[in-house]
Amino acid sequence: MKKILKGTAVIAGGLAAAQAGAAAYLYHRTMKRSNADVERTMKMAGTDWNQYMELIGERKERLFARPHEDVYKKSGDGLNLHAIYVPSDSKEEKIAICFHGYTGQAGSDFCGISDYYLRNGYSLLLVDQRAHGKSEGEYIGFGCLDRIDACSWIDWVIARCGEQVKIVLHGISMGAATVLMTSGLELPGQVKGVISDCAFTSPKEVFTHVLHSMYHMPAFPTMQITDWMNRKKAGYGLDECNAAREVRKAKVPVLLIHGDADTFVPCSMCDEIEKNCASETTKLIIRGAAHAESYYKDMEAYEDAMTVFLEGVMK
Repeated sequence: MKKILKGTAVIAGGLAAAQAGAAAYLYHRTMKRSNADVERTMKMAGTDWNQYMELIGERKERLFARPHEDVYKKSGDGLNLHAIYVPSDSKEEKIAICFHGYTGQAGSDFCGISDYYLRNGYSLLLVDQRAHGKSEGEYIGFGCLDRIDACSWIDWVIARCGEQVKIVLHGISMGAATVLMTSGLELPGQVKGVISDCAFTSPKEVFTHVLHSMYHMPAFPTMQITDWMNRKKAGYGLDECNAAREVRKAKVPVLLIHGDADTFVPCSMCDEIEKNCASETTKLIIRGAAHAESYYKDMEAYEDAMTVFLEGVMK
C-alpha cells in the first residue's frame, strides 16, 4: 500500500511539474516582449498576407513620404512610449488614433487603412503599444495596461491639435481590445467613436481558445498558473480587463468589424462584445476573412462601413 501511495504521489508530482512547466512556457513565450515573435504570431493567426504585401508596401511608402514625426511621452508607470504623428493637409480637426495588434508596431498594421483616413482629411497618430516597436516595456499589456496609455495619448492629441479636435480610436486585434477597454473609461468629449477590428474579449479567453483549438490542451490549470505569474510580474490578471465587460460602461458609439473565417480570435467574441455594449453599436462581418484580414478581403464594404459610421459620429 505504501508503494502504491508513493507511486501515486510521484505521478501527481510529475503531472503538477509538467503543468507548471507548460504554464511557464506559455507565459514566457507569449507575455514577454523578448520572446514574442512576429512570424510565429502570423502563422498561428492563419492569414495569408503574401497576397496583400504589394498593396501594403505601396501604401506604406506613400504614408511615410508625407511629413511625419516621432512622438515620445511617459506612461503613468514610467515607460517611454512612442507614436508616429502624421498630420493631414486639412486643419487637423479630425484625427484617428490607431492601435496595432500583438507583435505589430506603429508603422505596420495601419499602412493599408491609412490611405482611407488621409483621403478623408484625417490626421493620424500611430501608436506603439507598450513592449512593442519603440515603446519601452518588458511585459505586453494586452489592452489592460494599454487602455491607460491610450488615455494619455488622447490628452496629447488634444494638447497638440486643440480643444476643437474630433477623435476616433481605431484598433486591430490586441489594439481593438485596447480601444474597447478604453471605451469603458471616462473619456473627454473630443473622443467621438471607436472602431474595433477583430477584438478579443480578454487575454484569458483568447489564450484558452488557442490552447483548445491549436494545442488540444485543457485550460486548467495552465491558465490559472499563467494568470498568477502575470499578476506577479506584469501587475494585471489575464481576465482583469475584459472588453465584453468594459463596453458595458461605453458612452461613445462603436463599430465592430470581424471576419467570419477568423480561427485565431473567433467571431463569437465579436457577438459577445456587441451583446454587452451599452452604447450605440454597428457590426460588420466580412465573409471569408481570416484574422485581421477584413480590410483587404472586402475593402469596399469596410470603407463604406467606416464612412457611414464616421459621418454619423464626427459631427
